[in-house]
Amino acid sequence: MLNLKKLTEIYERYREFYDAQVQEFNIAGKKFAWNTERYVMGVVNLSPDSWYRESVCLSTQHAVERCRVLTAQGASIVDIGAESTILNAVRADTDLQNSRLLPVIREAASQGITISVETYNHSVAEMAFAAGARVLNLTGNVTDPAIFRPVSEHHGAVILCYVQGRTVRDVADYRFSEDIVGDMLEYFARSIDVAAAAGVTRILLDPGLGFYYKNLQDSSRRVRHQMEVFLQTFRLKKLGWPLCHALPHAFEYFREEVTTAEAFFAQLALLGGTHLLRTHEVPRVSAVMRAYDQL
Repeated sequence: MLNLKKLTEIYERYREFYDAQVQEFNIAGKKFAWNTERYVMGVVNLSPDSWYRESVCLSTQHAVERCRVLTAQGASIVDIGAESTILNAVRADTDLQNSRLLPVIREAASQGITISVETYNHSVAEMAFAAGARVLNLTGNVTDPAIFRPVSEHHGAVILCYVQGRTVRDVADYRFSEDIVGDMLEYFARSIDVAAAAGVTRILLDPGLGFYYKNLQDSSRRVRHQMEVFLQTFRLKKLGWPLCHALPHAFEYFREEVTTAEAFFAQLALLGGTHLLRTHEVPRVSAVMRAYDQL
C-alpha cells in the first residue's frame, strides 16, 4: 500500500540523491529551468494503430491543430510519433514515417512550437531535425552514435530511454532485478557517454515504463513496477541530467475513467522528482502540477 510510511522509507534510503542538481539548458531558444520548474510534453500520434484515440491525427492539418491546442493547454514540447509501440502495430518503414512526420514538423515548427520526434530510426531523425524538430525521443538502445549527429548539429536535445532490447519494437520479457533503478544508472551512464562523445550537450533520461514488454501485460505486476520506479526516479539525478517520464494508463484499474489515469501517475512522477511529464492528457496533468505548486 502506498502511504507516507512507504514514501518516507524510500526517501530515507536514498536521500543523498533527492536534492541533486541537474544541468539546465535551452531547447529551440526556450530556457528550461529544470531545478526549479516542471514541464509537460504533449503527444501527437500519426499512426492509426495508436490505441489512445484522442491523440491520433491522420492528416497534417489535424496534427498541427492538435500541436497548437496542446501548446495552449500548457505543453512546453510536443512529441510526435509515426509508429505505434503496441505489440500488434504495423511496422512503419523510413518512407512511411517521413511522409507522416515531415509535413507536420515543418508547419508546427514554423509556428514556434517546440517539436520532439519519437523514433529509433537514424534516417527519420536526420530528416525530422532538418524539418525543424529539436528533441529526439530516442526509443531504442544506443548502438550507432550516428543517430546523435542531427541532435548535435542542430543544438537539440535527446531523451535517452531505458530499453531492454534494440528498440521498443524489439523487446521480449522485462528482466527484473533486486534494484532495477540501480541497473538503470549503469545503462544511462553508458548511453550518456556515447551521446556526449557525439557532441550532444542537452540530455534527458527516461526510465521507460512502456507496456510493450511481453511479461508486463499482467496489469498488477506492471503497475507495481511502474509505481516503484516512479517513486525512485530521483536517484537518477546522480547522473546530472533532467528526468522524463511517459505517463502510463492502467486501463484495468481505471476502466471507463482511463483518461484520468495519467493524472494519477503524474502525482507519483512528481513525488519521485521527474522534470518532464509526457502525457496525452495535458490539461489534467497541468492542473496536477499547478496544485503541487501550492506547497
